[in-house]
Amino acid sequence: MEFTHYPVLLAECIRELNIRPGGVYVDGTAGGGGHSLEIARRLRGGRLVAIDKDEDAVLAATRRLEGYPAAQVVRGDFMEMPALLETLGIAQVDGILLDLGVSSHQLDTPERGFSYHSDAPLDMRMSGSGKSACDVVNTYAQGELSRIFREYGEERFSRQIARNIVRARETRPVRTTLELVEIIKTALPAAARREHGHPAKRIFQAIRIEVNGELESLACCLEEGFELLAPGGRFAVITFHSLEDRMVKQAFAKYATGCDCPPDFPICVCGKTPRARLINKRPFTASEEELEKNHRSRSAKLRVLERL
Repeated sequence: MEFTHYPVLLAECIRELNIRPGGVYVDGTAGGGGHSLEIARRLRGGRLVAIDKDEDAVLAATRRLEGYPAAQVVRGDFMEMPALLETLGIAQVDGILLDLGVSSHQLDTPERGFSYHSDAPLDMRMSGSGKSACDVVNTYAQGELSRIFREYGEERFSRQIARNIVRARETRPVRTTLELVEIIKTALPAAARREHGHPAKRIFQAIRIEVNGELESLACCLEEGFELLAPGGRFAVITFHSLEDRMVKQAFAKYATGCDCPPDFPICVCGKTPRARLINKRPFTASEEELEKNHRSRSAKLRVLERL
């Protein structure tokens, strides 16, 4: 299958990364290579490293970036960015881009198990290895499932859904996406099932985050990625749900804040100065034109930081 991925907020990303022809850039979530291609097109003597842990994405990005000698595609998790770059002899970069979440290709390939619209084995592994969604659903304790659904999916019926899953698996394991969807639906009040959006959306998001360790990877990259930036380098992150956006907003605010002395101190005693500046205090979002072409960009938010 052709790897389909629409580069969300593409014009905004390219503009705000402030790409220099001779600079060094990292696309930490290469996907189909849409963002990477536009970065590579602007390089003259510079360098681009495109990273993805999905083998299909690595193959697709490699094909798309053929003919651009400045670009190199590497398989790995963006949380491993410092180590990956070290093996390539790169100590500092001028820009980092992360496009978080699941790709259109992953959603539209039923056998990957990301979609709640098609019946498929419960998988959801971006890397294709490690624990799967099936493992999470069938082996996690009820309390742990409830916590994941509440924290990662912001699901208000987390306890009821976790209880129904545990009851169902006592009869036989829950192995497919639509089996899980039916269990979720039966746990929800009728009014909740009629609300906007698919009733399984938040649970599938929560399980995917758990399977792939997405928030842990993001927290690590926000810290270690910032340390890789050269002065004037920019860090651009696209998020798709409130948990990710909150993490990025808080991390960026920390770097852009100087003195953290208590407000009642007459003078600063901590001596801290800002290490970065916020390019945009409010996130960039998709234009009406982009929304018409790609409805999945509706929840996308782009935040950008520049190292001082």
